Amino acid sequence: MAWTAGTTAAPADLSLWYDKPAQYFEECLPLGNGRIGASVFGGVESDKIFLNDATLWSGGPVQADMNPDAHTFLPALRAALKKEDYPLADSISKKMQGTFSQSYAPLGTLLINFKHNGPSKNYRRSLDLSRAVSDLSYEVDGVRFSREYFVSYPDKIIAIKLTSSKKGALNFALKFDSLLKYQVELSDNLLKARGCAPIHAEPDYRGGRADAVSFDSSKGTRFSARVKIQASDGTIKSSNGVLSLEGGSEAVVLVAIATSFNGFDKDPATQGLDDQVLATASMQSAYAKSYEDLKKAHLIDFKGYFDRLALDLRGTGSELPTDLRLKRYAEGADDKGLEVLYFQFGRYLLISSSRTPGVPANLQGIWNPYLQPPWSSNYTTNINVEENYWLAENANLSEMHAPLLGLIKNIASTGAVTAKNFYGIQGGWTACHNSDIWAMSNPVGNFGEGDPVWANWNMGGAWLSTHLWEHYQFSQDKKFLKDQAYPLMRGAALFCEDWLVEDAQGKLITSPSSSPENKYVDSKGYHGAILFGGTADLAMIRECFEQTIAASKVLDTDLEFRTRLEKALASLHPYQIGKKGNLQEWYYDWEDEDPRHRHQSHLFGLYPGHQITVSGSPDLAAACRKTLEIKGDETTGWSKGWRINLWARLRDGNHAYKMLRELMRYVPPDGAKINYGGGGGTYPNLWDAHPPFQIDGNFGGSAAFLEMLVQSVEGEITLLPALPDAWDTGSISGVCARGGYEIAMQWEHKTLKKVAISAKRGSGKVILLANGEKKELTLKQGEETLLDW
Repeated sequence: MAWTAGTTAAPADLSLWYDKPAQYFEECLPLGNGRIGASVFGGVESDKIFLNDATLWSGGPVQADMNPDAHTFLPALRAALKKEDYPLADSISKKMQGTFSQSYAPLGTLLINFKHNGPSKNYRRSLDLSRAVSDLSYEVDGVRFSREYFVSYPDKIIAIKLTSSKKGALNFALKFDSLLKYQVELSDNLLKARGCAPIHAEPDYRGGRADAVSFDSSKGTRFSARVKIQASDGTIKSSNGVLSLEGGSEAVVLVAIATSFNGFDKDPATQGLDDQVLATASMQSAYAKSYEDLKKAHLIDFKGYFDRLALDLRGTGSELPTDLRLKRYAEGADDKGLEVLYFQFGRYLLISSSRTPGVPANLQGIWNPYLQPPWSSNYTTNINVEENYWLAENANLSEMHAPLLGLIKNIASTGAVTAKNFYGIQGGWTACHNSDIWAMSNPVGNFGEGDPVWANWNMGGAWLSTHLWEHYQFSQDKKFLKDQAYPLMRGAALFCEDWLVEDAQGKLITSPSSSPENKYVDSKGYHGAILFGGTADLAMIRECFEQTIAASKVLDTDLEFRTRLEKALASLHPYQIGKKGNLQEWYYDWEDEDPRHRHQSHLFGLYPGHQITVSGSPDLAAACRKTLEIKGDETTGWSKGWRINLWARLRDGNHAYKMLRELMRYVPPDGAKINYGGGGGTYPNLWDAHPPFQIDGNFGGSAAFLEMLVQSVEGEITLLPALPDAWDTGSISGVCARGGYEIAMQWEHKTLKKVAISAKRGSGKVILLANGEKKELTLKQGEETLLDW
């Protein structure tokens, strides 16, 4: 944009830094290029870097027709629900389950062991978000040692520069290790590792089974790693699986990794890519370049995305290490600079973990050291994978949305088989509770072992499809809408249309239905999962239908189907307000088994949906508020991220800000301990603490910053809709709005002062709302308008 809103924060203000090495995973500094992930610990005597590749998962292509007779139980299930025999309905539902998802696998660990004579001092390690570069320095016996790490997207390489201030004082040894099956060989001063992922990995919550992780050398995804040293002096040696440098002053370690993954429907062992050739090619290409050229290409690439958006809340920097700064903030200190750092960390993580076609950021982004990571580190479609992408479009990172949109296309393929075999529906597609790199779409539970409260939910297709329309609304890309989005949206809507049945009043409902991971208590005291006409189902179907109808109109196509959807939409069972003034989650006004449950799926129509608004449906908005009040503010990390966005949609900036501070509450590192009652928070390295670490809370939290500052529907943009008192003065530039617009603005004393809006991709009339005023503009594509409000 020609005009930017105020002075942007200096790069130094966007750095995490620490005065000691990481001891736990939740203290490491994450680097990534969207496929390769590196978790850097920064040890003095011994450094370790966990290595990941976004395409390295257990298993192989899913057998989508695993339970071809599942749909035959549907008539009996619906009959049980019609008789309101809910225990029988829960029991029958178990017959309509399939396998669990596969797990995201750790590739390995690069160990760097140093020869130092004496203790270290003046230690500092940092991560500059604006450059995606981590730095480390310390002194030993008067010699200053430094390291610099980055992961390059253009060159597909991890680069580590090591230096000493004294000539010949740099001595280190490199070793590769892995939890997977692997072999290492050394030749021509090149360390080569090759191995394979498990053919199966049980979800961690299944308990300690003897066969939880299994390998077969003839099956599964292969991986290759290449490690090489560039040195200006000293001697490079290799022996016994170790690559070392002795007597050096400056060196560069290059790491290339690749896998045989070749698509969700290709056997990675027999139809896979040649991982050895890919890793070797990346290494040879990078090794032929200077470190300066590698770094320059990395910075141009990364900053081209990161620098698009700047937020300034008139905060200051801090002399404290980030972990101590976070602790001080948790005790009530004001630190707007830390808040901006947290927001930009979310954008940083998305760029770093979401650039692989068809392979979106998973529950841990791309950073995982566990053979059985929490919840398989999979794609959980009843909130988590969607929350990962709430900030993609409005945070000016539309390209990072593409991996999820690609996965949706893959899931629609397996999801058509799921629709037919599990639900007896021809022509449409759906997805259920979990997915993975193999685009699994079936209900989980291992054929009857799963609790229907989570295992049998089947609205993943409806929810995922909304991301296709979201991308169109921001990009205004009609070709994408026509060629990719609309066919998938149509398929999701077709499934929902066929899935609906009439209730006793002639309204359309789902039967069976469930509300993700929450249980009701019926009038007889039964605690159940399966019912009919759940509010969450109908909210997602409403959004799916409304968006598919809108897409049909934009493309001027499919009139007959559009008319059917419009008729079905008008016949859906409406929202109900309960006796407590809350938005009912269940068809009847039943109690929740856990009134403070972390899921709030029935509020989907408020956020991320657009059916419930403060101005358009005040009674329903008030019911949503009451629901949130009943649930309370203490909840897990990702859930807190969602609730902050919900409070922002309710235009309550101060409550949203209160919860944002709670989301940033310091949580000590604790490994992979699952704690639903921990209240959520933030680990020392700013990762979200569910607990354990789940990246969705970071993404949901960053999205909430923007939801507090800008809300939009196509044709109307509200500026500062939920501005908290704490952010009374500030500026932002590069934030995007539906309709293809980009906005910069300044505000003082909670009053908007200056706005710049450009029609980045769209054109036409747009209404701006702020300060209780309304202004209507007509913009042409590429045109920018400046307003003194």
